[in-house]
Amino acid sequence: MLSRFLAILAFAFVTPLTALATDFKAPEGDVLLTITHSGNGGQTIELDLAGLEALGLTTIETSTIWTEGKQVFEGVELAALTKALDISSGTISAVALNDYAVEIPVSDAVEGGPILAIKRNSVPMSVRDKGPVWVIYPYDSSAKYRTEVVYSRSIWQLARIEFME
Repeated sequence: MLSRFLAILAFAFVTPLTALATDFKAPEGDVLLTITHSGNGGQTIELDLAGLEALGLTTIETSTIWTEGKQVFEGVELAALTKALDISSGTISAVALNDYAVEIPVSDAVEGGPILAIKRNSVPMSVRDKGPVWVIYPYDSSAKYRTEVVYSRSIWQLARIEFME
């Protein structure tokens, strides 16, 4: 039965989501992030906390305009996600739990750039604390990350992302 489920799951996800889909099992916990790719027939992957952590976490220590003092954020580097999906251009439509949406150019997904933060100061972020997923840029590392445009892309309570060509 499990092998049949895995076969169906593997068939459901086709390139470019194949690389990501084959690395993850169906979520066992609450789904924190849904990823789709419009150029691929709308294929979808749902990730829980364990699924996001399995992508590999990176840490950013930075201050923000929404918090006091330096904070330590842990999450999936946006560059790692786009690389795993073999996406190098286009736009990311990022949608929050309340349907607020922003567009982030895939060109923002660089090593040492923004992360999809799932922990703040080693604690998983709740909805009340701008979680469960918050797009965090390394604001303190460069003036280019301290602009109104970048701040507007720092969407919290992120629930869905769609890669658009």
